Amino acid sequence: MKKGEQNKKKKRKILLSLLLILFIGVVLTASTYTWFTANRIVSVDELDVNVSTSAGLQISVDAKNWKTTVNKNDINTAGTTYQTAVNQVPAQSIEPMSTAAEIDTGTGFMKMFKGTLASQEGSDTLMLTADQETETAGSTGNFIAFDLFFQVNTETPIYLTSGSNVVNGDTNTAIQNAARVAFVPQGHADAGSDPEDVIQLLKATDNTGIKIWEPNNDVHTAAAVQNAQSTYQITTQQTGATPISYYGVKADIADPGVVANSTDSTYFAQMDSFILGSPQAGIPTTQYLSLFTLEPGVTKVRVYMWVEGQDVDCENNASGGDLLFNLEFSSMENATDTN
Repeated sequence: MKKGEQNKKKKRKILLSLLLILFIGVVLTASTYTWFTANRIVSVDELDVNVSTSAGLQISVDAKNWKTTVNKNDINTAGTTYQTAVNQVPAQSIEPMSTAAEIDTGTGFMKMFKGTLASQEGSDTLMLTADQETETAGSTGNFIAFDLFFQVNTETPIYLTSGSNVVNGDTNTAIQNAARVAFVPQGHADAGSDPEDVIQLLKATDNTGIKIWEPNNDVHTAAAVQNAQSTYQITTQQTGATPISYYGVKADIADPGVVANSTDSTYFAQMDSFILGSPQAGIPTTQYLSLFTLEPGVTKVRVYMWVEGQDVDCENNASGGDLLFNLEFSSMENATDTN
């Protein structure tokens, strides 16, 4: 009898253990994450960058050789004529990052943070830790960053045209919906200034003038709509959606971390003031976004391209694909209606 009772107890324990494992599996499967699952990268088969301008507006990757179009190869090889360049273009993979558009005054770079999620012990609450990443010239890193120089003869308003986009060659993923592009002014120099001793050495001292472009901000996948509701308690829709506000990470978050969708002002900052808004009235097209006004001479701008981990579209189903960033700039004089 005793032996039979012991066997029954063992079977009950095994059954309870199996039920517990099954329950944990269901909880983890049902969870939607602000950031990608820990240790999962955004695999990108092709990561490309193209920048072009309208006639009469010149750009350069070194403030020496001026063009109307630059590509990834120009950015990667800029160091031959711009020795202090820190152009970072990852070869094939990037991970979700976040920023509050704050400047590291030592480098003039924008602070970028890589986040990691883990469940709180004894709970299914997701805790976020984050570390600031250092920008390094070359093909490593988890985001794109490079310097771009603009040259004009007169005061010139500059716009991002309808030819600008971020697309994904893989129809089964939608990571492009979480993409961001930031334009960080580094400074201005008069025409004729020495490129190496003056122009190339310009660097930002604060976040004045930073603009962040959120392409594809009015479309979401069904999974992202669910993620918005379950993680942020935000109701949105798949097409024709109103742009969603979000909080960027602004400081390192050490263990045990903070709740993933926290708005704690120690670690997060509301990003609405930096996001490019609706096109301004008076522009000869409804498709253009105002960036900044260039002074006569040369202006240095650092460009950042990344996947924003605090975006509702940054969820597990979106991983993968080919990310292609296209930027097209125009002055008011060259703006034409493309509708």
